[in-house]
Amino acid sequence: METRDVVILGSGPAGLTAAVYTARADLRPLVIEGEPSSTSDQPGGQLMLTTEVENFPGFPDGVQGPELMEAIRGQAKRFGADLVTTRATRVDLASWPFRVWTAQGGDAEPAVETKALIVATGAQSLMLGLPNEGRLLGYGVSTCATCDGFFFRDQDIAVVGGGDSAVEEALFLTKFARTVTIIHRRDALRASKIMQDRAFANDRVKMRWNAVVEDVIGDNKVTGVRVRDTTDGSEEVLPVTGLFVAIGHEPNSSLFTGQLDLDAAGYIQTAGSSATNVAGVFACGDVQDHVYRQAITAAGSGCMAAIDVERWLDHRAHAG
Repeated sequence: METRDVVILGSGPAGLTAAVYTARADLRPLVIEGEPSSTSDQPGGQLMLTTEVENFPGFPDGVQGPELMEAIRGQAKRFGADLVTTRATRVDLASWPFRVWTAQGGDAEPAVETKALIVATGAQSLMLGLPNEGRLLGYGVSTCATCDGFFFRDQDIAVVGGGDSAVEEALFLTKFARTVTIIHRRDALRASKIMQDRAFANDRVKMRWNAVVEDVIGDNKVTGVRVRDTTDGSEEVLPVTGLFVAIGHEPNSSLFTGQLDLDAAGYIQTAGSSATNVAGVFACGDVQDHVYRQAITAAGSGCMAAIDVERWLDHRAHAG
């Protein structure tokens, strides 16, 4: 069985940036990039589901999400990173070197041993499961107001959800949109009082109480959403050009339950850097970040993890 200096799980902005840096440090990284058929750990991460990206530095005219990820992937390969298109199915962090099993290698034997492990498995936005939701993702359906709000200037849009995240998204979107309708299945928000007060005081925010979204309407872009009243069952179409789904995120961390410290929401806990509670295991990107969730912050944390790995391996080598 092969032993690597570092294995990276995940190939979004965090994982591939970590690959660039560790490859340049001559650590021969192996990137287990995920599977195309998987919704939680597909190669390239969530940016593969994004169309125009306008807030990644260095692209004044914007760049397509898949194009950006392919460029970073090519950069990592140019410096010597090895990438394998499969997903990790099991890890053993109880002994060192760490062991990783993959779907490609099967359950019998570990696919690889590694002296250091970078976890960059990301997180996935919880979706509504609507018939046209996936088809229109990136064409009016979004899960990130910070990423896509700019595209909805002077338009009427909607946000689904009732917690702090949904209200925060709605308030941010009022900087661009003409109106923002919060669609909530109950007759009261779950958000904190201060967030509710801000929403109710904003003239651009409308409330659609006791309603659930049944589907998104549109051929090539969103032209409306069909909602059902939870009290009388009646349906209507709201004429909006954008739907922001803000019902939460789920970190892809189930592989590490019982081995790494996770917070109550399942995010990997890191202490001041990318280090986890297991020496030699580092985490970066959205699997440990529930605050920013941006491609650029994920890339930055991937750089941090790579530098932390290089220093940890060097320290271990000189310690004996």
